Amino acid sequence: MADPVGLVAQRIAVAFAKVGGEHAIGIDTAVRQSDRADAQVNGSLALAKAMGAAPRDIAVKVLEVAELQDICSATEVAGPGFINLTFANEFLARELVVASGSEKLGVASAPASRRVVIDYSAPNVAKEMHVGHLRSTVIGDALVRMLMYVGNTVVRENHVGDWGTPFGMLIEHLVDLGETSAAEELSIGDLDSFYRSARKKFDESEEFQTRARTRVVALQGGDAETLRLWKLLVTESTRYFQTIYETLGVMLQDSDVMGESAYNSLLPQVAQRLSDLGLLTNSDGADVVFPEGFTNRENQPLPLIIRKTDGGYNYATSDLACVIDRVERLDASLLLYVVGSPQAQ
Repeated sequence: MADPVGLVAQRIAVAFAKVGGEHAIGIDTAVRQSDRADAQVNGSLALAKAMGAAPRDIAVKVLEVAELQDICSATEVAGPGFINLTFANEFLARELVVASGSEKLGVASAPASRRVVIDYSAPNVAKEMHVGHLRSTVIGDALVRMLMYVGNTVVRENHVGDWGTPFGMLIEHLVDLGETSAAEELSIGDLDSFYRSARKKFDESEEFQTRARTRVVALQGGDAETLRLWKLLVTESTRYFQTIYETLGVMLQDSDVMGESAYNSLLPQVAQRLSDLGLLTNSDGADVVFPEGFTNRENQPLPLIIRKTDGGYNYATSDLACVIDRVERLDASLLLYVVGSPQAQ
């Protein structure tokens, strides 16, 4: 299907060049929507000023050479020199018939295929998905389908929250319940209850707190048994996530999961790269960067924490590691993040 606006824009641009010659270079000849007609062109005013002529005279000359007879049923010069255009019903009907018979119903393919990575859904292990995750999932999946439809290569990435200090208490709660009981509780989708129970123990028991903190150290240190228990949590949670995706009818699969843990090996590299670029600054014992335009309400620069005072890394570090991986390993030319407004800073 021909794009009526695109066809008009091409012919209008040629007409302006014929009328104005060198004076037409740089003139805005865009075809825009209008409440006066199907489309409107305002470039006559600027070209008239450049040529020292009357805008309406320029508009008339443009229409005389624009060759719009097969597209427009009516053209007129309005006001000080606006060009109003009305598309012919015959033209629109003909193009709709052509579109209805095409495989993609007239949707044009992308001028050049791009490799696009879309980060969406991103629920947290051992927590039930809330409306924000569902919204991200549905919108993200729509973007995936549209981008694929016009010929792009799309990589789906489900950046699940599968790492961090809460996993110390979650693993210890799993140990207390026993693997079989914990797996049963998680398998029925009662993730919030599991998380709340672990949190309650952590808040009320110093002994449990000590065990949880010790377990975090073991997890971050790569202890084999701790990693096995962690994987059990992740597996049961992702199984629950997949039932939601199947109910929604979205394209996300287990193979699309790229959790925070997948980027652990890149975190030191993020800090090193920023340091090599001279962007890393020490502030009160933490390594931070001050991105341009990242300010508080008083317009004062805000630090983006890369490495905390205890040597641990922050969420921002993981996000930057994601960018490195997606650009360098996946060779992405476009990254899209489907997140709620609280995460959009």
